[in-house]
Amino acid sequence: MSSKPLIPLRSFKMVNDNLGPGTHARIIEAACICTLGALLVAGLWPFHVPKNDVSWVVQGDGLYFGNHGAIISASSFLPQPDKASGTIEIWLEPSLLRGDHTILSFDGSAHSGVPFSLRQINDALIVEQDNEDMNGHSWTAWSVVNGAFRRGKPVFASIVLAPRHTTVYIDGVFSRDFSIGDSWNNLTGRLVIANSPSSNDSWSGKIKGMAIYNRQLTEGEVLEHYESWTKTSRPDYTHDQAPLALYRFNEHAGDTAHNTFNPGIDLKIPTRYFVLHSACLESIWRSYHPSWSYWEDVTLNVVGFIPFGFFATAYFSSVRQLRGAAAITVVLGFLISLAIEVLQAFLPTRDSSMSDLITNTLGTAGGAVLYPLLVRSKWLGVQSEAAIH
Repeated sequence: MSSKPLIPLRSFKMVNDNLGPGTHARIIEAACICTLGALLVAGLWPFHVPKNDVSWVVQGDGLYFGNHGAIISASSFLPQPDKASGTIEIWLEPSLLRGDHTILSFDGSAHSGVPFSLRQINDALIVEQDNEDMNGHSWTAWSVVNGAFRRGKPVFASIVLAPRHTTVYIDGVFSRDFSIGDSWNNLTGRLVIANSPSSNDSWSGKIKGMAIYNRQLTEGEVLEHYESWTKTSRPDYTHDQAPLALYRFNEHAGDTAHNTFNPGIDLKIPTRYFVLHSACLESIWRSYHPSWSYWEDVTLNVVGFIPFGFFATAYFSSVRQLRGAAAITVVLGFLISLAIEVLQAFLPTRDSSMSDLITNTLGTAGGAVLYPLLVRSKWLGVQSEAAIH
């Protein structure tokens, strides 16, 4: 791009010659203000912390989680004698079969890697857990069970954790077995349900019951528990087989889902939606998820800032007549995006990340490059003297 500023709008030959230079300047100024306002609304809406969208199911037992709802255990699950083994049973029904959302996760797990999480990606159930290979290198395993969820139908999932493999049962029937590295202390820390502890990743749907065990259930026990849960809304067990936690979600009112065996690990329903540890400018590698929704967000971030880059460049080059209008615009776009991302750290419905800052700045640069290209063409119905010379 030439270092000379573009000729002011009064030198443009418009297809419609009825507009004067003052009108052109006002139009560009209004376009800059409108695009900036749209970016602020898109980046910071709803401008406050919303109510926690969690309610008791009217017919039957369970909790319903709306667009932004989550609950959390009153205290932490502690490491058990067999740190590598455990089982989770959860009876749930998703509202949607699209997107990438966290069903549950443990915060402050007793290991240095990623916390154990259950996720839903479209119709797939994802088991995410920290592992260690033979050389002591930590890595994250994603165990994927495609087709686990069905529209409008409850699903009873049993996840059995062993020292070196994870087995998933759906509706009491064996589904997948995943060989992994060494993994332990997965079911430790504070339990967060229907959201991630570190980012806005809320899951929407019903949870009808859940149990956590400090041992591996056998295939026969898994089937027996499924039949018992679906008939009596609780697992069938003997005294020595009792779970660490049993949540039947049969209270129907109040702000607590009680643990039948340990009131200290009851589940609390906060008044406001929350993210325990909102990140400010989360790193690119931590915010990345190998899903279509992630790349949709990247595309929207780039495309959303292109109009601002376009009109801001038009303003600085044709109204203010400044040299280096494109560079000024890119710096301004970066600063606006930085301000938005920092403020988002205080809004649990938004995510603050370095990847957003980078993609927003790229979008601004794209708009800045697009402006002189369109001015020199007939797309805008204009032709500048700069293009002639």
